[in-house]
Amino acid sequence: MRSDAIKKGPARAAARAMLKGTGLTGADLERPLVAVISTFTDVMPCTMHLRELTQEVKAGVRAAGGTPIEFNTIAVSDGISMGTEGMRASLVSREVIADSIELVVLGHLFDGAITLSGCDKTIPASVMALARLDVPSLMLYGGPIMPGRFHDRDVTIQDVFEAVGACAAGKMSEAELCELEDRACPGAGACGGQFTANTMSVAMTALGISPMGANDVPATDPRKAEVARRTGAQVMDLIRRNVTPRQLLSKAAFENAIATVAATAGSTNAVLHLLAIAQEAEVPLALEDFDRIAARTPVLADLKPGGRFTAVDMYAAGGIALLIRRLLDAGLMTDGPTVTGKTLREETAGVAEAGKQRVFLPVATPLKPRGGFAILRGSLAPGGCVVKLAGHDRNEHTGPARVFDSEEAAFAAVQAGAIQPGDVVVIRYEGPAGGPGMREMLGVTAALVGQGLGGSVALVTDGRFSGATHGLMAGHVVPEASLGGPIAFVREGDPITFDVAGRCLNVDADLSTRRAGWQAPPPRHRTGVMAKYAASVSSASEGAVTRPVSRKEQDHG
Repeated sequence: MRSDAIKKGPARAAARAMLKGTGLTGADLERPLVAVISTFTDVMPCTMHLRELTQEVKAGVRAAGGTPIEFNTIAVSDGISMGTEGMRASLVSREVIADSIELVVLGHLFDGAITLSGCDKTIPASVMALARLDVPSLMLYGGPIMPGRFHDRDVTIQDVFEAVGACAAGKMSEAELCELEDRACPGAGACGGQFTANTMSVAMTALGISPMGANDVPATDPRKAEVARRTGAQVMDLIRRNVTPRQLLSKAAFENAIATVAATAGSTNAVLHLLAIAQEAEVPLALEDFDRIAARTPVLADLKPGGRFTAVDMYAAGGIALLIRRLLDAGLMTDGPTVTGKTLREETAGVAEAGKQRVFLPVATPLKPRGGFAILRGSLAPGGCVVKLAGHDRNEHTGPARVFDSEEAAFAAVQAGAIQPGDVVVIRYEGPAGGPGMREMLGVTAALVGQGLGGSVALVTDGRFSGATHGLMAGHVVPEASLGGPIAFVREGDPITFDVAGRCLNVDADLSTRRAGWQAPPPRHRTGVMAKYAASVSSASEGAVTRPVSRKEQDHG
């Protein structure tokens, strides 16, 4: 066992003494040591139930002959920090979570690991760490929240963000907004639409790193406890078979994951996160892979934010297994191994489709003929950007730029009614390095929708979007403004054109003449984690992962 190096032989007596001080016995130390890693925090519903779920996982590990050892890591709530300075911490937390998991597992030479994730960044961060470590391991998602009920309809946190704009426009009273906020999040679980958390949950199942049928069980469903115990036992099976993440995380597996994101019109954040995981697994993956797969994959799931149903509805209709089975049968995914020891096709062979379900459409009659995102390049984004195609039918748009150097400035303009139909809202200096942290723009996009401008306004940013965003939006613009990308030189009124069919995002202006004398704004942070992140983060087209700073870079500041 890998852990023998830390617990076997006379020289390791002191280590054994300390482990026994935690309550472990000699018999416990004869077994494989399994890290059970929780992202529990009670600051948000997404993760507040993971402490209890962890106990079920540990019981499964023990029953299967292992010794579970629990530790925790951090989590930052996107939904709570959205629209504030706190949102800069969100993407940065992905790297910190991955680093912390890697350090503890490395430092204690665990034989295997299981991570319990709940919200947007904890899912990719967990799998990034597992890919780096490459010890027998898997990821379990805590599950989606149940929908709230407001005015006899299901609601999610998306409805609250959009209601803020509706309230500002006089379409909803403050009393109604208060009632909605009281009802939108009825308990534990991650945001209920096909937003980032549920998008990544589906993608991790397609990758094979999460067991089929585990992630999509809702957080408060009584069956979730049994799922957790079973995953604990599955980690022990992985240890016995010596199956590690990199045996599962192949290029074909990543292409399968991309297909599920496209077919569910999932979050554009999946592009960022899958690129990051692929880098950690040393699998070549590029923006063009996303565009190629999305172009051939129809949208089969009628899910929020662009559609009607929630993740809980998807589970009731047949779940991730039904989606994957349809994609496999249509030749839009390839069969591949999973952590259970069975292949995707074997796991989905007996999937039951709920009678008269309306969440999944047949491949022959999809909701849309192509996936919910595309990759554009052009004079405004020579390094690429991701355009969201969910929740609208616009493939072209030309309009005057309305330029803002921060999210706050753009939000204030929207709330003040200063944005007009046809405008292209440009929000810059929000990229990975320039932000730092590449904030999500849900406050702005939701306010536009709430004011009735979602179908007539477009938005461009070097930041990113929440999975709850819908409308014609281009994010992840590369190069970002703070690095001298073209977006830094756009001026008020410049015509900007979206051409999805031509895969172009262009601005009709001679930006080269505006570069003279330009200087990047001073960094917002000169010390601490944000400064370290800004100095070492890669571009969005590379997943916005942190990378070692070379000696040459250090010497030149």
